[in-house]
Amino acid sequence: MDYKAVYEQWLTDPRFDEATKEELRAISGDEKEIKERFYTELEFGTAGLRGIIGAGTNRMNEYVVRHATQGLANYIIKQGAQDKGVAIAYDSRHMSPEFADFAALCLAANGIKAYVFESLRPTPMLSFAVRYLHCTAGINITASHNPAEYNGYKVYWEDGAQITPPHDTGIMEEVRNVPDYTSPKTMPKEEAVAAGLYVTIGAEVDDAFIAAVKSQVLHPEAIAAAAKDLKIVYTPLHGTGNIPVRRVLKELGFENVYVVKEQELPDGDFPTVGYPNPEADAAFELGLKLAKEIDADLVLATDPDADRLGVRVKDKNGEYHVLTGNMSGSLLADYEISQRKALKGLPDDGKLIKTIVTTNLADGIAKQYGVDVIECLTGFKYIGQQILNFENTGKGTYLFGFEESYGCLIGTHARDKDAVVAVMALCEAAAYYRTKDMTLWDAMIDLYERCGYYVDDIESISLKGIEGLQKIQDIMNTMREHTPEKIGAYKVLSDRDYKTGVVRDEATGEEKPTGLPVSNVLYYDMEDGAWMCVRPSGTEPKIKFYYGVKGSSLEDATARSKDFGKAVNDMIEDMLK
Repeated sequence: MDYKAVYEQWLTDPRFDEATKEELRAISGDEKEIKERFYTELEFGTAGLRGIIGAGTNRMNEYVVRHATQGLANYIIKQGAQDKGVAIAYDSRHMSPEFADFAALCLAANGIKAYVFESLRPTPMLSFAVRYLHCTAGINITASHNPAEYNGYKVYWEDGAQITPPHDTGIMEEVRNVPDYTSPKTMPKEEAVAAGLYVTIGAEVDDAFIAAVKSQVLHPEAIAAAAKDLKIVYTPLHGTGNIPVRRVLKELGFENVYVVKEQELPDGDFPTVGYPNPEADAAFELGLKLAKEIDADLVLATDPDADRLGVRVKDKNGEYHVLTGNMSGSLLADYEISQRKALKGLPDDGKLIKTIVTTNLADGIAKQYGVDVIECLTGFKYIGQQILNFENTGKGTYLFGFEESYGCLIGTHARDKDAVVAVMALCEAAAYYRTKDMTLWDAMIDLYERCGYYVDDIESISLKGIEGLQKIQDIMNTMREHTPEKIGAYKVLSDRDYKTGVVRDEATGEEKPTGLPVSNVLYYDMEDGAWMCVRPSGTEPKIKFYYGVKGSSLEDATARSKDFGKAVNDMIEDMLK
């Protein structure tokens, strides 16, 4: 059936509600908009669903949410796990509470109990709740840091991590097998509650989560000594982090926490920042303004679902410095591992886990403390998968895991990145270093001097719509077929194609396996420790070029990174012509 026929079906089928039909009638005659909404189905991929809110098969709406949930329910039933229930959380975005209920009532109609949070909660709390409540799965309604018009649907399995093989492919197959968008089951909410199939959760899980986060503190004496002198500016960027972040800091004794009032309350329009991403400078404009007014020591921003943390720190001269995700992750990795070593020693099988696009500074940290580095594909679920493997095999002790996209996890209470525990640990580290007459910026420079001056960056190109998706694929095909001899000043030594699973030495032609699952990713190892990785985003209409260099000083590495970034941009422009 072509997209116009599907559009007409949604307009005429009595099983679609009147509000949906009214929205679709409003675009009658707009062929481009009709095609965008119906030329394909919003794909249920390995990260679940993410798309623009609206009517249509290629949009986020109640029918698409039920369709996905029916597939999940069918998979759970086939696994014989329907008696364990599913935890559901949601963020501050438009339609998030409604989508959570659509999912819960579909599960209930299939005889599966849904545990639904009473109000918005961070992503890591959903991950925690799955394990705390002994659920078989979890659903999180969020589009993370995407613009306001987006929402999404992430699925977690019983270990608290986002779904990985074999569950991801199994669920995807079941979703594809749901015959249409009006066949999924549902039931009235009052009936589901009366039957014990819709259960509201809240304070009990909150308290257990906060206790688990606080249990990761290493130096309570440093907090007691220095917390009263630290000034912290925090913004939840209109999202879910406000209550849990402020609670944990208050309970630990951080008295001077200043919240950016304009961004304090949940708001799905994100009125003060069009792109609520702590990676973006715009997300810090109001926070830095407040920080300069009160002379704050650090400025912290969590994204709407509070799994990513952005950081600005003040040096002894009063200047504020950006800590990228690679920098803050490395700083926390060094703090956590060094202080665990000092307090109680490190296990022989200690592991630091990073993704393939994360800084090689992590390798330098691991080498200094004699721990192993495990590298996995992009996506924190693969770090969660490693933690599960440690538990199942009894081999390997998790010390720290992080990715360049501003996400890390301290402890194993959650199995996804957790900005709540990251805020706590960074504030603890600030207190600890203050007792040593050091700022966090001093600690960052000290880390560079000990482990190497690594600077990493990323260039992202947004290419929206049908044509954009095709252009992204064309770029990947071109690079896959024609490995560059040099990128900027650096000769390519080897290339890794994670789609074919092959690493090839450019000088000898020798090939060996990547050792990681299949993924549409290309990686180039270059001379002098430089590297570049290219991959389409799994959550946005973007293609991303990650890269890193190593220099003899921070200034040298920064200059090298700037030159490399220019070479990457020139290469991108050539491919877009």
